Amino acid sequence: MARYLVRRLLFLLPVAIVVSFLTFLTIHLVPGDPARLLLGEEATPQTVAALDQQLGLDKPILVQYILWFWHALHGDLGQSIQLQQPVLQAIWQRLPVSIELGGLALLFSLLIALPFGVYSATHRNSWIDWLVSITSLLGTAIPGFVLGLLLLLVFAVQFRLFPPGGYVPVTDDLLNNLRDLVLPVLTLAASSVAVNLRQIRASMIEALNQDYVRTARAKGLLERRVLYVHALRNAIIPLVTIVGLQIGAILAGTFVIETIFLWPGIGQLAVSSILSKDYPVIQGVVLCSAFAYMFANLLVDLCYVVLDPRIRLDA
Repeated sequence: MARYLVRRLLFLLPVAIVVSFLTFLTIHLVPGDPARLLLGEEATPQTVAALDQQLGLDKPILVQYILWFWHALHGDLGQSIQLQQPVLQAIWQRLPVSIELGGLALLFSLLIALPFGVYSATHRNSWIDWLVSITSLLGTAIPGFVLGLLLLLVFAVQFRLFPPGGYVPVTDDLLNNLRDLVLPVLTLAASSVAVNLRQIRASMIEALNQDYVRTARAKGLLERRVLYVHALRNAIIPLVTIVGLQIGAILAGTFVIETIFLWPGIGQLAVSSILSKDYPVIQGVVLCSAFAYMFANLLVDLCYVVLDPRIRLDA
């Protein structure tokens, strides 16, 4: 196990190099000059050139990347052009907000998918099974930004049950924080609920047809124990894999959802940085997202061992 963890952690460095270099190259190929956007159209070419030199944007792209990566290895992701503050500080301030939104969306999807998926698998062709199938189809068919706008129109504008946007920290007002979370969490969790419902239903149907389930029932075990101890423990392994992938999808989904609901997280920071061509912030957000995605996959591999002792990571 320890050897496997060391190998996976060492693998993070080359992946970070590839991801950061491709991102660095891509954002520098986009037309536009950050100095020009920062100074405005009335700025003289001499003023723009001086700011480019101050920001280090006058150097070749490869030299800029090498300097940036060397400082990143020492924990310095640079200075934000737009915010005039260290990139790491800007990300760190907004990270808890995005974690709150993404974590609750993932938790909500699992709380809905697990019980309804199991019930749907054990009561096939019932009305709940049909409801699960229709919900899964709608959840995967409706894009997140469309669903978010529909929820805003109905529940925030028409009925005024929830605020149309904004964020209140949980430490300031718990009730308003939860009210602000309802619509973004529903929007972000919709596709995850749909995929998880279909996966747990299919896995449970397959597990219930296995010999060990028939043996457990023949021994006279309670049906609840057969379902949740024997069948679900094996059926949940594919779901764990999908949840690991969904962490990356939720990180990407926050870019749109946080913009729609004025949620001051990393997603909104990334969108505003892209519009203003704030290179250091874009680079820092992509790098942090890549590391979060890789650590989520590492956590999924460790969960395999807990759920199924037959799996040996060192092998």
